[in-house]
Amino acid sequence: MKAYSLALRERVVAACQAGGKQEAVAARFSVSHSFVAKLLRRHRTQGSAAGLSPGHGPASRLDGPAFAQLRACLRQSPDATLDERRVWLAAVGGLLMSQSALGRAVQALDWRRKKRASTPPSATPKG
Repeated sequence: MKAYSLALRERVVAACQAGGKQEAVAARFSVSHSFVAKLLRRHRTQGSAAGLSPGHGPASRLDGPAFAQLRACLRQSPDATLDERRVWLAAVGGLLMSQSALGRAVQALDWRRKKRASTPPSATPKG
């Protein structure tokens, strides 16, 4: 669902400030009563009817040196599983990570999972 536009938000706040009841304003602009109540609360506390910016979650715990350690682990043992890499990172750098976080870090390094080169094509003639 897309966020409501700033123009609509401002019209809703203006209609409520002009003396309209929240239920009537919600019906007039085809929005929910809870949206109107939350919008008015945000306008009262923050002074703005603008929507919230999207959150991006917590920052990665892997900094530059930890990425270098992970890159070294990938080069040293390219066939290691994520769990083996987790243990190695914990032993070397003391950094404990979940398997999924480590998988995202490996993807960020653009590391491929292929373990060996392709075999050459068959020498048998086609046909």
